[in-house]
Amino acid sequence: MNIVQKIALTFTIIGAINWGLVGIFSFNLVDYLFGAGSVVTRIIYTIVAIAALVNIILYFIDLDTPKVIKEKMS
Repeated sequence: MNIVQKIALTFTIIGAINWGLVGIFSFNLVDYLFGAGSVVTRIIYTIVAIAALVNIILYFIDLDTPKVIKEKMS
């Protein structure tokens, strides 16, 4: 796993935990820590959304096949 994957996965997990808290306890940890609608809160939500998009892209990329083999198959 490279650094981009690890960062994206970390932020996706943070977002999932926050949504779990919202769903189970009606408690939004990000809003509680940084204030509802604050600039920091919006930045965190944006980072989590970008991380989710990166994970969606990585979902469709075959990371197990080495690049050399992919080139030979073309």
